[in-house]
Amino acid sequence: MLDRGFLDIIRNAGQKEVLTTLIDVNIRVGKGEVLGLLGPNGAGKSTLIKILCTLILPSEGDAYVNGYDVVKEGQKARGSIGFVTTDERSFYWRLSGRENLQFFATLYNLPQRDVKARVEELLEVVHLKKRADEPFLSYSAGMKQSMAIARGLLNDPAVLFMDEPTRSLDPGAAKGLRQFIKEHIVEEKGKTVFISTHQLDEAEELCDRVVILDEGRIKADASPADLKSSLPSGSSLCDVFTFYTGKDFAEDNSNPQAFSMHRSGRKRRGLGMGMKRKGF
Repeated sequence: MLDRGFLDIIRNAGQKEVLTTLIDVNIRVGKGEVLGLLGPNGAGKSTLIKILCTLILPSEGDAYVNGYDVVKEGQKARGSIGFVTTDERSFYWRLSGRENLQFFATLYNLPQRDVKARVEELLEVVHLKKRADEPFLSYSAGMKQSMAIARGLLNDPAVLFMDEPTRSLDPGAAKGLRQFIKEHIVEEKGKTVFISTHQLDEAEELCDRVVILDEGRIKADASPADLKSSLPSGSSLCDVFTFYTGKDFAEDNSNPQAFSMHRSGRKRRGLGMGMKRKGF
């Protein structure tokens, strides 16, 4: 089980953050679906991801992760979650890649007898086995991001949250990572993935659906193709963003954040979360 304090650390611990009130937010995401979250700064993305990761509690409505109520079944919900962040400071730079993963495996409370095999398996998956004994500080940006993905998969989560997964990567590395997410994490493993991104080409390539959030409200929720087709012919996802938020995407993409949700009622397997009227 992932310790709540650890998630706080990797989400810029010690910094105060003003959370945006969520209003009538209802999202359902199925198993194996990839959902992208777009929105200007202060739209409520950070509030969403903190609720789903059980870091803050909803004041109204219900939130479920993998069928578990994040309020009543917080530990089980956390056990279903993996989180990938680009924040290099969340790793121990003087430890090797292998040592980092072994350390974080203990925070997930993986049985000690399983830690070595799981770490070796993930090092193989992200193609870092040959460099696993080198210090983290010597890794390239792409290797560090591969480490972040390996860490996020340690507990074999049903749901993976990815915050700006290709930020700081060169085009070639970014393309390779998107292919890995699509082919290994989604198609092969069948995991549900939430991606918070400011790369519109990434959203179009990876996401089955895109949710545009602004001022705590959902402005649009559809596939990238359907969103573009709702506007005049030749419109881009950037045009869609501007249409629904009234903001220019290029001027508002400097501060990444992240994520998801079902209105109160029966618990259902899969992902969902709901906010009624005034969320926070």
